[in-house]
Amino acid sequence: MNILKFTMASALLVVGSSHAAGAVSVTREVTIDSTPATIWKLVGNFNALDVWHPAISNSELNGAGTKVGTRRLLTLAENKDTIIEQLTSYSPAKTTYSYTIVKSSFPVKNYAATISLTATAEGKTVMKWESSFDVPEGTDSGYATRVIEAVYDSGLAKLVNNFARQ
Repeated sequence: MNILKFTMASALLVVGSSHAAGAVSVTREVTIDSTPATIWKLVGNFNALDVWHPAISNSELNGAGTKVGTRRLLTLAENKDTIIEQLTSYSPAKTTYSYTIVKSSFPVKNYAATISLTATAEGKTVMKWESSFDVPEGTDSGYATRVIEAVYDSGLAKLVNNFARQ
């Protein structure tokens, strides 16, 4: 079974209390065979996660696309569950933005993430996706970490494949 499908479906079954068990962080990085300016045209669009992430079937904005406070409603491809995320910072000059999860069925609380792009000397891009979050009481932090890692890994893998030069 595909680990992303397993973890996304399993995440829906987790019910946590309102008490956080501790701070956790996840960081993933990949090198993409294109320039930051090119990658930013896709990744920098806060309403384009459904275009480049295989787990997301739809993205709808509530607010101006790059204004802090804008929210996006994401629909998961597998089970049509929804996630609400809110933009907390946006800098096209630095090719980075940050957001928080307002509502989701993932086994995390107080989730805050940043996506950033950095040029390499070879004309490629290092894309970094990092987050910190709390784990609800009664939820295994390793499990929560694996869920978030699977989400990041699948999205980043698709980007690497989309921009791979033949």
